Amino acid sequence: MSEVSRSRDAPDRLARSLTLTHAVLYGLGVTIGAGIYVLVGLAAGRSGMSAPLAFLIAAAMLSFSAATFAELGTRMPVAASEAAYVKAAFGRDSLALAIGLLVVATATISGATISVGSAGYVSVFLDLPPKLIIAGVVLAMGAIACLSTAKSISLAGVMTLVEVGGLALIILAGVFAGPEVVTRLPEVWPGLSGEAWSGIAGTTLVAVFAFIGFEHLVNISEEMKDPRRTLPRALFLTLGITAFLYAFVVWIAVTAVPPQELAQSPAPLALVFERLTGLPLVTMSAIAIVATLNGIVVHMVMIARVLFGLSEAGVLPRFFGRVNVRTKAPIAATLAGIALILGLSLAVPLAGLADLTSVCTLAIFAVVNLSLIKIRRSESAPPPGIFLCPEWIPYAGFVSSVLLFGVSLFG
Repeated sequence: MSEVSRSRDAPDRLARSLTLTHAVLYGLGVTIGAGIYVLVGLAAGRSGMSAPLAFLIAAAMLSFSAATFAELGTRMPVAASEAAYVKAAFGRDSLALAIGLLVVATATISGATISVGSAGYVSVFLDLPPKLIIAGVVLAMGAIACLSTAKSISLAGVMTLVEVGGLALIILAGVFAGPEVVTRLPEVWPGLSGEAWSGIAGTTLVAVFAFIGFEHLVNISEEMKDPRRTLPRALFLTLGITAFLYAFVVWIAVTAVPPQELAQSPAPLALVFERLTGLPLVTMSAIAIVATLNGIVVHMVMIARVLFGLSEAGVLPRFFGRVNVRTKAPIAATLAGIALILGLSLAVPLAGLADLTSVCTLAIFAVVNLSLIKIRRSESAPPPGIFLCPEWIPYAGFVSSVLLFGVSLFG
């Protein structure tokens, strides 16, 4: 795929304009979503005071696949990255196209789900029909996605800072509320109780879904100034920062509100925020709106880059590979992403369909880890200058992805 990419004329190339800061903000924006604002209650109900431990275990399991993406991304810093990895490993255009379209479908489902979810938050402030709100939100975020990549990700980065700021407010409120945050830390460890660890296992699966999104960083690697240095750092920083925020926020939540009460709340973090600060629920609702809007933008950007990359590979029509001369953004591919998200969010009942996002993502993780195993077996020595993970990492990533896929599908 990279050979095809280099054959294009300069006007049809994406601009290498993204720094490590851009990449981390994008990674945090696509990973930390509105989901954490409701997952806290479910985690608390299953694991009680040990819920933060489940989020740390989930991050550790996903770190294997993060390392695999880091190596493959520095080998092939191109858009439609997952498809490029499969093509390099197995040499089949049909399989590469299938994986690329699966990535697009997964992002479309996720983006449409977030768009529908945003209507509920926005309706608190605007008394309009839900479908009108959805259409307005998607089109407005689409306009941002059509800007140059640096500008669209910078704007999304501002929303990411607000989104992360909401979690930071909860952490600060909990820290200054009293010494319980420190004195009750021993309660995190459940001991050797089989029942407790069974609850943690169930919570870990939920927590894995909260981390999904960091892998999308590889799809903007072609636009990074120095992908071989930036991509691995951005992947691990995104996963590490997210793990810290999630574990800390969940711990603050279960110390501020009894776990069973938290589990019964439809807006658990809003309840925690109100209990700690006395401020009205509308404050956290406003932050949740920003979280959903940010999620829509970053999914549109990702979909556009995958379609662009598939066009570069010659497996989708060439017009998806055209970029705007001024913005260097793939406008046709971005408009396609906007249309897909808008159409799905307005026309299809999304109840239950959103669960497919996690199942499809874990399937993609398994195939990507398998691709690195195949590529390594077929070469005498790795290319110089790439990020090289230990030999056992892709095997661990494959096994953990398959296990989680099985549990999510049949559990």
